[in-house]
Amino acid sequence: MSTRGPTLSELNERSREVFRRLVETYLETGEPVGSRTLARSVSEGVSAATIRNVMQDLEQLGLLDSPHVSAGRIPTQLGLRLFVDGILEVGDVSGTERSEIERSLGGNEADLTTLLDRAGDILSGLTRGASLVLAPKTTAAPIRHIEFVSIGPDRALVVLVTADGQVENRLFVPPVGLTPSAMRAAANFLNTILQGRTLAEMRSVVAAEVARRRSELDARSRELVEAGVALWSGEPGERDRLIVHGRANLIEGTDDAAQLERIRELFDDLERKRDLVQLLDLTEGGEGVRVFIGSENKLFSLSGSSLVVSPYMSADRKIIGAVGVIGPTRLNYGRIVPIVDYTAQLVGRMVSRRSQG
Repeated sequence: MSTRGPTLSELNERSREVFRRLVETYLETGEPVGSRTLARSVSEGVSAATIRNVMQDLEQLGLLDSPHVSAGRIPTQLGLRLFVDGILEVGDVSGTERSEIERSLGGNEADLTTLLDRAGDILSGLTRGASLVLAPKTTAAPIRHIEFVSIGPDRALVVLVTADGQVENRLFVPPVGLTPSAMRAAANFLNTILQGRTLAEMRSVVAAEVARRRSELDARSRELVEAGVALWSGEPGERDRLIVHGRANLIEGTDDAAQLERIRELFDDLERKRDLVQLLDLTEGGEGVRVFIGSENKLFSLSGSSLVVSPYMSADRKIIGAVGVIGPTRLNYGRIVPIVDYTAQLVGRMVSRRSQG
């Protein structure tokens, strides 16, 4: 069998109808579909025997499989791919679902972390799958404010607020003999030169300004500035960028030992955030939703799951993050695709609004 797989144009009208009905029934029930069941739903006058012959042909093409000794068939990964790409009818987000998403994400008072957490929560709730939300890298957002806070004789906190609402802080050991006035001077200096700049630009901008305006800063303030820059320079860790909701949804109603083991492997992947950066890479084929079925997705191939994922954009149309839903391969793709798409668009608009505000 060719690795390319058959196309819809290679199937006659009857084969396409049997294939479509079988996949739709499987996605609805999760059970193997038999010829007698299909005979009740396909065009009138087609016997169960004829449908069995068609199903055998589809199995030889690699589109169907027989999981047990029963006469029922289920779609293969190749079959699901063909269905999603060529037959699936994607609906619109219902008015109720649209209102739920907007209500959940609404409110300008929420910081970015809260917004993304809410997005994950509503996605898992509406789809009954596990939701994945990839937050933007802090290095990509313009800086709004920096502050140094003393929390003890030998401990201080540097707090960074970005234009899109992210708030991050890191502990460090401050220079010996640091005074409150030196901390204020260092913060004022950084806020003056870095507002609107990104973390990626921080090191070079600060180095140039410290050299140029050395006389304006006392020695302690310069040490504090350099300490703060060192804490935020370079790429931040990936471990905190992934927000996951709804793990329990993947277990619900599952009593098959092999499937439970695959789900546990998925949980381990999510917990370790293994290959996290690939999640965003998966979306870079362009704007809009992408569907990864089974082993097409290197992130979660061990779980036998499908991933529906969409990027969200910054105000200048750059991909900065992603939202998605992961679940069994028999996901209700027609309903979940528009929900993920609408959520990604809304998150992108709200992130852009924060960065411009």
